[in-house]
Amino acid sequence: MAANVERKRMKVLVQTKDLSRQEWLKYRTLGIGGSDVSVIAGVNKFRSIFQLWLEKTGQEEVTESENDYTHFGNVLEPVVKKEFMKRTGLTVRAKRAILQSEEYPFMLADLDGVIYENGEMVIFEAKTASAYKQEVWERGVPMEYILQIQHYMAVTGAKKAYIAALVGGNHFYYHTLYRDDDLIDWIISMEKEFWENCVLGMQEPVADGSEATSAFLNERYESSNGKVIELPEKALELCESYDALTAQLKKLKEEKDAVTNQLKMYLQDNEVGKVGDRTVMWKSVKTTTFDKNRFASDNKALYDEYCVASQYRRLSVA
Repeated sequence: MAANVERKRMKVLVQTKDLSRQEWLKYRTLGIGGSDVSVIAGVNKFRSIFQLWLEKTGQEEVTESENDYTHFGNVLEPVVKKEFMKRTGLTVRAKRAILQSEEYPFMLADLDGVIYENGEMVIFEAKTASAYKQEVWERGVPMEYILQIQHYMAVTGAKKAYIAALVGGNHFYYHTLYRDDDLIDWIISMEKEFWENCVLGMQEPVADGSEATSAFLNERYESSNGKVIELPEKALELCESYDALTAQLKKLKEEKDAVTNQLKMYLQDNEVGKVGDRTVMWKSVKTTTFDKNRFASDNKALYDEYCVASQYRRLSVA
């Protein structure tokens, strides 16, 4: 029964066994893949929605940065898969195909593997992460991978998935995820809007607040040309929002500082306070600072030799 559902809901766009890496990347421009979802949602720290849009619309060539992280991620995927099978007794089978949703053809899936439990297809995904992510993986699955797997469930009709991760090279975690239809509906709606309006309609996406988008804009528009232009009328609303948010942040900072000072009054000379299951600490911290002004005055030539000029643009709203 589940196999029939699988066949009805998706089809094979292309077999990947004999595809070159460049051909595989080209096929990914024909739709939205699992790793694209976190970018559209604005929760991906490394890729901006503008980068994704430029690639999907053919304005920039599709590239994949080859660094140690991505390299060893690919190298260690079979290791993660093998360890998962050893620990669970489950058999992970390779799919070796880019799958396409029949209902929403812009939705694509390239699975790391599949498992069949009681005749139903279960998705398998393998990940690697640095040691800095250990606490995150101990708590559960990072949001970008939750979105990726729910996207895969939308494409395949699967109801369950396993995700395994090798963290820091010596910590192994695996979690079970179940189909969340409310989240899937939101993902489909978000992807549909991006695909129809931004990709097919060639509309530039609205900038989000992600680190990746900030980095993209700062790099692409690193230097100003000194000109003065007239902004569109809608920019006035953004200026008003900017003012309101700035005022809110100031008020929140004042409120936080007040709470901080009240806790300090409770602690007074004491270093640690306990209340319920919470711990409040006010510890003495010693720091050493470098007096660069004095150094520059006493050793001007050496100071000038080691000074590095940098440039960035500061946004202000008046």
